[in-house]
Amino acid sequence: MTQPLWGIDLGGTKIEGAIVPSLDNPQPILRTRIDTEGYKGYEHIIGQIESLVQTMKKQSGLQPARIGLGTPGVLDPILQTMKNCNSTALNGQPLKKDLEEKLGIPCVLANDANCFALAETHWGVVKEKAPDAQMVFGIIMGTGVGGGIVVNGHVWNGKHGIAGEWGHNFLDESGGPCYCGKTGCVETVLSGPGLQRYYKSVTGSMLSLKDILNHALQGNDPAAIKTIDRLNHFFGKAVSVITNLLDPDVIVVGGGVGNIDSIYTAGVESLHKFIFNNRVDVQILKPSLGDSAGVFGAAALVA
Repeated sequence: MTQPLWGIDLGGTKIEGAIVPSLDNPQPILRTRIDTEGYKGYEHIIGQIESLVQTMKKQSGLQPARIGLGTPGVLDPILQTMKNCNSTALNGQPLKKDLEEKLGIPCVLANDANCFALAETHWGVVKEKAPDAQMVFGIIMGTGVGGGIVVNGHVWNGKHGIAGEWGHNFLDESGGPCYCGKTGCVETVLSGPGLQRYYKSVTGSMLSLKDILNHALQGNDPAAIKTIDRLNHFFGKAVSVITNLLDPDVIVVGGGVGNIDSIYTAGVESLHKFIFNNRVDVQILKPSLGDSAGVFGAAALVA
């Protein structure tokens, strides 16, 4: 009998766990969550993960052979410590080593964008619409911007563990300073806060992204229309870099900004202008798994 797949999605506010039967059957045996309480520090986060695993064992009557863990940063493959985590208590910590000692089983770690891409490949929109895809690039455009690469059903982490970190490539100076120390990163232009900052720079008013989009769709707010037009333009320009370098079969776009319909029309038209090709054949798709993607992708890490 195939060993069920255990996954944990470590988020800033919650830690979610799921057990799924196999890659062929993602219907969860169990799915549960607890608060991260990251403000209490690194050791407390480790304790919360252990507590969640113990709860999963008790409720399911199962024992994991190993566990996949989606993280808000990456494990440095050389130093074996975490880096680039927005949950800053994790940075510099040997999370994999500490968890394996605490839980007594092997753990496989990948960042949340990789888990998103992996879940959509095995169980989501890629399986539905492009089941023969060999390379998938998963984008998360929300509060931040990230990316993940899946090749032949497996995450590609890269030499430094940063493969797919599309959000911190240079895009345009107008994005302004990024928390990473550089200026004009993709994240500063295409993230939700980046779009809000741009709208404010034009109008002096801060609106939510939802309101900016509604104003643009109603057609009565020139600044809102300009903000969404700018998003579409730079989406195509930024995605052209992915396409020219990796030439993926599918690009899946998650996150709140990924719900804006015009990036799949005007944004793709923009891609036509920048791609090093006379046409665009890569499928650019909305995800189908919603908030299940993170924990499902973590489980798929151990398949």
